[in-house]
Amino acid sequence: MPGIVRYGSYVPFFRLSRKAIGAGKGERAIASFDEDSVSMAVEAGREALRGAPNVDALLFATTSPPYAEKLNGATVHAALQLSGKVRSLDLGSSSRMGLGALLAGLDVAAAGKRALVCAGDVVVGAPGGGRETASGDGAAAFVTGPDSESGAVLIGSASSTTEILDVWRLPEDRFAKSWEERFGADTLAPVVADTCARALADAKVQPSELASVIADAANARAVAGLGKGLKLRPEQLADPLGESVGRTGVAHSLLQLARALDAAKPGDRILVLSLADGCDAAVFEVTSRIAGARPKHSVDAWIASKRGDIAYNSYLKWRGILPFEPPRRPDPERPAAPPMARHTSWKLGFVGSRCAACGTGHLPPQRVCVKCGAVDQMRDDDFAEKRCKIATYTLDYLAYSLNPPTVAGVIDYEGGGRVTCEVTDVDPAAVKIGDELEMTFRRLYTGQGVHNYFWKARPRR
Repeated sequence: MPGIVRYGSYVPFFRLSRKAIGAGKGERAIASFDEDSVSMAVEAGREALRGAPNVDALLFATTSPPYAEKLNGATVHAALQLSGKVRSLDLGSSSRMGLGALLAGLDVAAAGKRALVCAGDVVVGAPGGGRETASGDGAAAFVTGPDSESGAVLIGSASSTTEILDVWRLPEDRFAKSWEERFGADTLAPVVADTCARALADAKVQPSELASVIADAANARAVAGLGKGLKLRPEQLADPLGESVGRTGVAHSLLQLARALDAAKPGDRILVLSLADGCDAAVFEVTSRIAGARPKHSVDAWIASKRGDIAYNSYLKWRGILPFEPPRRPDPERPAAPPMARHTSWKLGFVGSRCAACGTGHLPPQRVCVKCGAVDQMRDDDFAEKRCKIATYTLDYLAYSLNPPTVAGVIDYEGGGRVTCEVTDVDPAAVKIGDELEMTFRRLYTGQGVHNYFWKARPRR
């Protein structure tokens, strides 16, 4: 049976209080101004790939792609330094594609190969609407492979497809629309019940034997009766993360699955379903190898690491909803394709060089060692995972930024190496020399229709 070899998750640092927008209790996770679905997928993918074997395929699911026509997964692929022989696919247009991508990745594993499945979404709703208040941003990633390597194996699944005008968005629309909720719930609730019943029958599992049930739906009312229909105990229903994160679109069923696996015991069985234009359902059984499948950061750890004082107008500005006076600087020019292609491993993978003669690290990579003068005696060195700290910094109030001031830091790396880069997810007033940092993949800016991705440093989470 195919299964989950490793997994990872990511919840952005910033939170928007629902009280600040007059929408009840709790908060929603919001991607920073320099994050998008690709950069968040990279963060989750980094977690999943630590200690994982090489993969043969990459599946990237999102309903908020940075490019409408271009393989967004190619950027994820480059940032994660995957082999050029990996097959990459983008899946989108429905929030069901997160679990759908995982099922497709398990099909890859059933064929004897391994896949990396990433899902990430920046969910934007019209101001004052239910989608704005109930949604959140986040990502999850899973490496699929054979059961002999897996921390959880797929023991049953079922799917259905239903043509219904429930939640939709045209290509030119800024915000999604939805039909009256009762119509969607009445139409889709029987689909949920049938799909779950077939998945449990395929797994030969009774509802009472489930340790956790994850029910994700674009129309929450359609799954409201699931617990009663399956005669579940309250403790079997997974926390939907509504008050702490919000529904993270295409990533949400996988984010909840990652959270369930964080606390699961060998032998636990988990039912996951995702509902949108039909339903996908999967039943997993946790194995004795689950401890080795877990990432560095649990979902709860990401949720606990946060800053919750972001003003509503700042959020609207970050999402391009609120008009504002831009910085009084020339608009950034688009990055050129030829130099980006020549330096992909440095620009997207953050691969520097290290002198084989004296061990000195170099960022960006160099041919000549600045310390011993050795020529062409460099080896590649991955600096994205190295520990680092602030050597010195300055606050730039004039740089082009949606969140001024920009914190420009000189960063020193463990084992040698120094670079100047932006420090993100930080309170400028709290920055200190010697602060411990880690690298994070971000979007620097968008110039003339081209997204310019690179790496920044952030306080260690």
